[in-house]
Amino acid sequence: MVPAVAGAKPFKWAGSSDIQSMDIHSQNSALGNGIHAAVYESLVMFNSRTLKVEPLLATSWQQVSPTQLRLKLRQGVKFSDGSAMTADDVVYSLQRAMSKTSTYAIYTQGMDRIAKVDGETIDIFLKNPNPVLLNQLTELRVMSKAWAEKNNAVEPKDIKAKDETFSHRNAMGTGPFVLKEWVPDQKIVFAVNPLWWSAGKTEGNVTEITYTPIKSEATRIAALLSGEVDMVRDTSLQDLERLRANPNLKVMEMVENRTIYLAMDQFRDELPGSNIKGKNPLKDLRVRKALYQAIDVGTLQRVTMRGMSKPTGAIVSPLVNGWTEAVDKRLPYDPSAAKALLADAGYKDGFEVDLACSNNAIIQDEGLCQAITSMWARVGVKAKLRTLPAVTYYPMAQRHEASIALLSWGVPTFDALYTLQSLTRTKTTGGDGNYNLGRYSNERMDYIVDRVKTEIDLPVRNRLLTEGLQLQNDTVANIPLHNQMLAWAMKKNVDLVQRPDNRIDWRLIKVN
Repeated sequence: MVPAVAGAKPFKWAGSSDIQSMDIHSQNSALGNGIHAAVYESLVMFNSRTLKVEPLLATSWQQVSPTQLRLKLRQGVKFSDGSAMTADDVVYSLQRAMSKTSTYAIYTQGMDRIAKVDGETIDIFLKNPNPVLLNQLTELRVMSKAWAEKNNAVEPKDIKAKDETFSHRNAMGTGPFVLKEWVPDQKIVFAVNPLWWSAGKTEGNVTEITYTPIKSEATRIAALLSGEVDMVRDTSLQDLERLRANPNLKVMEMVENRTIYLAMDQFRDELPGSNIKGKNPLKDLRVRKALYQAIDVGTLQRVTMRGMSKPTGAIVSPLVNGWTEAVDKRLPYDPSAAKALLADAGYKDGFEVDLACSNNAIIQDEGLCQAITSMWARVGVKAKLRTLPAVTYYPMAQRHEASIALLSWGVPTFDALYTLQSLTRTKTTGGDGNYNLGRYSNERMDYIVDRVKTEIDLPVRNRLLTEGLQLQNDTVANIPLHNQMLAWAMKKNVDLVQRPDNRIDWRLIKVN
């Protein structure tokens, strides 16, 4: 992956939405994390083909004690400005991920302190044992301490605030590429990093990468068909058949490690914009079950998703540790049962409720919400649908301004703790419940999550994970809908590895 490679070419790709920040600790999102990895590297990574943890900026590690992990750092690594990466940079970066304005606490959970042992060694000290620490380290990338200090970016940009820090628009890391240009909502351009420690040793031959966010599905597909882009990651479902049939293209498909679900406000005593005053219908389990059983996921799969989804009763995909066939069983679609549950809860005439939805972040997001709105109308629930682009939708949802929100959740650690801790643990200032947008709270769930964080007896831990997933189902903490199917469409001359976390491995792209 250096300019001298024979036949090296630029690679242009498009997706439906833009990233929210170039700051590696500002907004934990799958698209952002995947794009950041072009510039910034983590200590360890998931192998794109085996999904096993392997060395990256750390070459080896040793569990010195149940609460102390020692990592040996790769020597000779330079940042793209030519400065050497040091143990101080790694210590600083992990501490930065733990700071108040970071949304990466889910990956630093259990960390007590980070210590430099010597120039090539660091220790991570834990409050308690953490059996998935290495999985979590795959999402904690390394930034130059000197660069952050020089540019007044020591703390991550607060994604909820409007101010812009230098690290929000600029980037400087140790990875295979450097950020050349980012024009929000227009393009991100990366150029090859000639100082990359692994230059010339990987399969890729790409010297420049351009990402174009194109919200319109028709425009996105037109860009691929005209040759303007080499690949489209968010392929429109209605175009799949003709793309599969096009002799100049190929389509790669697999089930994504991502679950689409509805979060419901179970915290407020009264829902804004509802005709029910003085109480919140969503606090009632019968109402949440009614909403669940009024949704015909078979029709969503067949009509809205055109077969490109796998209905699920679990809040995680089968790739995630803790998943079982039993927790994947859905409540049956039954409008009559839904009406009976609503009547039993005191809402025989239904009620009005706010339903918020993105319109460019989840495959068929707007279509899904429109279909669900009409399904709920049949049982008397009048959902007032509003749709927003991802860049404003997610900050709004994180401010708890939606009564019901369509969301998606991938599991970068491939372990159910990540989901249960984020979506169902009672929200705390320490990062637990960081994406619990319905502010669901259950004592048994909190116990399970807290116990799983430190349980090193793996059979016991796995049983607890499954119990937590079942408890999410039994209490309808959220309403799971389906696991997304990935469909990447590209020119025939593009070779890359498709991953179930919907990420491109920048080191492995080859344009023939």
